[in-house]
Amino acid sequence: MRASRGLRCIFSILGLASVALLGACGGSSSGPPPIIRVAIHPAGASVVAGSQTQQFSATVTGEPNGRGVTWAVDGVAGGNSAVGAISPAGLYTPPASAGRHTVTATSVTDSTKSASSAVGVTDLAGISTYHYDLARDGVNAQEFALTTANVRATNFGKLFSCAVDGAVYAETLWLPGLNINGYVHNVIFVATQHDSLYAFDADASPCQQLWHVNLLDATHGGIAGETPVLWSDVGSGYQDIIPEIGVTGTPVIDPASGTLYLISKSETSGPLLYQRLHAIDVTTGNEKFNAPTNISASVAGTGDGSSGGMLTFNLQSEGQRTGLALVKGVVYICWASHEDTYPYHGWILGYNAANVQKQVGVFNTTPNGGLGGIWMGGGAAVADASGNLYVSTGNGVFDANMVSVPNNDYGDSLLKIGTSSGLNLLDYFTPDDQATLALYDTDLGSGGIVLLPDQTAGPVAHLLISGGKEGILYLVDRDNMGKFQSVSNNQIVQNFFADQGSFTTPAFWQNNLYVAGAYQGNTDNLRTYSFTPASGQFNTTTASASVHSFFFPGATPVVSSSGTTNGIVWAVDTAGYGFPSPKNTLPAVLYAFDANNVGLELWDSSQALNQRDQAGNAVKFTVPTVANGRVYIGTRTEVDVYGLLP
Repeated sequence: MRASRGLRCIFSILGLASVALLGACGGSSSGPPPIIRVAIHPAGASVVAGSQTQQFSATVTGEPNGRGVTWAVDGVAGGNSAVGAISPAGLYTPPASAGRHTVTATSVTDSTKSASSAVGVTDLAGISTYHYDLARDGVNAQEFALTTANVRATNFGKLFSCAVDGAVYAETLWLPGLNINGYVHNVIFVATQHDSLYAFDADASPCQQLWHVNLLDATHGGIAGETPVLWSDVGSGYQDIIPEIGVTGTPVIDPASGTLYLISKSETSGPLLYQRLHAIDVTTGNEKFNAPTNISASVAGTGDGSSGGMLTFNLQSEGQRTGLALVKGVVYICWASHEDTYPYHGWILGYNAANVQKQVGVFNTTPNGGLGGIWMGGGAAVADASGNLYVSTGNGVFDANMVSVPNNDYGDSLLKIGTSSGLNLLDYFTPDDQATLALYDTDLGSGGIVLLPDQTAGPVAHLLISGGKEGILYLVDRDNMGKFQSVSNNQIVQNFFADQGSFTTPAFWQNNLYVAGAYQGNTDNLRTYSFTPASGQFNTTTASASVHSFFFPGATPVVSSSGTTNGIVWAVDTAGYGFPSPKNTLPAVLYAFDANNVGLELWDSSQALNQRDQAGNAVKFTVPTVANGRVYIGTRTEVDVYGLLP
C-alpha cells in the first residue's frame, strides 16, 4: 500500500525516508529559487510638458506568479501633478513645469527589486530661428534629458536619419505639440538646396515624414520649367555650393501664427533667375499671408551695377546665405553674393509677416560703391529688445568717415539698423585697418554677431561681440558703437585675437564665450573665453580648449543645459564638405564637450564601433539643433538624429 503524501512527510521527519522524498514535502534538490529581477524600458526618456506622454514598460524575471510591478515617480506611488502621473500600465503624463524626474517600476512580489528611468521634461517653446534666439547666443537652457553624465558612447548615439533630396545648409528648426492630420507631433523642419521643405516627426524611429513641398511648383509660385539654380550659373566657378542652389539661409518660424518663412532661389532657361519669400503653414506646407512674393528692390545710388542713379537688386548675383529674422511682425532677409561675383552689395529687406506682398524696409550697405555683402558664415541678423538690427558686412567700399558725399558706404563694418520707420542706419563700428581688410579679402563680415545679456553691473549695459577672418573679436557698446578711428580701435570696449579666423557664430553661456574658428588651411580648437561682469570685459587668455582641432570652416557651437547645470557644448566638424575642401567629401562629425571645460570631450559620432553613429556627408556651416533630448544635424543627403539609445 502506497503511503499518503502526509505520511511520507512524517516518515521524512523521522529520518525514515530518502532524500528524494524531501521534494514531496516542499523541499528541492535543484538549487535555490530564482532571483527576481526588474528591467525598465526605455532606460531614459524626454517629453514636452503639456503635449507629450511616454509609455514605459517593465519586465520581471524570476517571478513565477506574474504579479508584475507597481509604478512611482520620484518615490510617489502613481506620481502626482507636481512630478507627473503614471498609470498602472506605465503611461507617464508629465507635469506642467520643466524638470528631471525618476520613474520607478517595483516588483509586487519583492519590493526590494526595482528599476528606474530618468525622464527629462522640457517646456521649450521651440527652436524657431537661427542659433536659437534673436540674441544668437546658441543656448537651449531647457534641456533636461541630456546631461554630462549620460552623453557617453554607451548610452548616447544615432537614433535614425531622414532622407532628403538635396544638401541641407539651413539649420533644422523644431516645434513641439503640432496637430497634423489629427495627430500631435513634435516636428522638425528641413529645407534643402533642391528647393524642398520637409516636416518630419522629431521623435519617430524609423523616420516619419509628415509632409513635403516643392517650393517651385505652381501652388508655391513656380512656373513651368523652373529648377534650382545650377551652380555654374552663379558665382565665379569655385564650386562653393554644388551642384545646385535653392534654399541656403535658415528659415524663421512664427509659432504664434504657425508660419515658416524662407527664401527660395531658382531659374528657367536663359537663365532667368527668381528669388521668392514664402510663408508656409507649419501643419500643411501650404502658402499663406499672400505668399509667395517675388524679391525686388532698388535704392538711389551710383554704385556697382547702377543705372541712371538707381541701384536695383540683382537676382542672379545676390546670394541669400544668412538666416532670416522675425522682429516685431516683420521678416528681415539679408544678402551677399555667390563667390564674390560682381556686381553685388549687401541688402536688407523687410516684409510684413502678415502680408508678405508689403515690403516695409530696404537698406543697402554700399549704394555708391560695391561689395559690403552680409555673409556672417550663415548666421543671421541680431535684434535687441527695441527691435534694432545688427549685422556685419564683408570687404567693400568704406567712406562713412568722409565729410563730403558719398559717405554712406559701409564695407567691413558692424551696423546698427533702426526698424521703427523703414530701415535706417543708427550707428556703426569699423576697424581701423579696414583698408587692409578690403585689400587682402580678410573681411570682418565672415563671422556672426552675438548679443550679450544686458549687464546689471559693470561699465556697459548693452554689449555685442563679433569677429572676422583676422581672428580678432570685437566687443562693442551697442549704445555707442564707436564708428571709425584711423589710428586705433580704443574707442570700443575691447578687441583681442581669439581664433584663426571666424566663419562662425560664437555661443555664450554662463559668462563663457565659445568660439571655434579656422581659415585658409589653419586649424584651431574650440576655445572658451571668460567674461567678467564687473569689468565688462573678457579674459583674453583661453579658459579651456578642446583637444580636437577643427579645420576650415571651423564650427558654430551651441549649448544645451538644465538651467545653469549640465552644460554641454555641441559642435559639428564639417571639414569634409567636399570640393574645394582639401579633405574632399567626408561625413560630418558631431562633438559634445563639457561646457565648464571643453578640454573634456564627452562623446563624438566617430567613437562607436561599426560606424554606428556616422552622419551623412558634411556641408558648410552646419549648426546642431538640440531639443527635447535629441540633437539634429543637416548633411548632404539626410538629417541625422541623435539621442539616448533605447
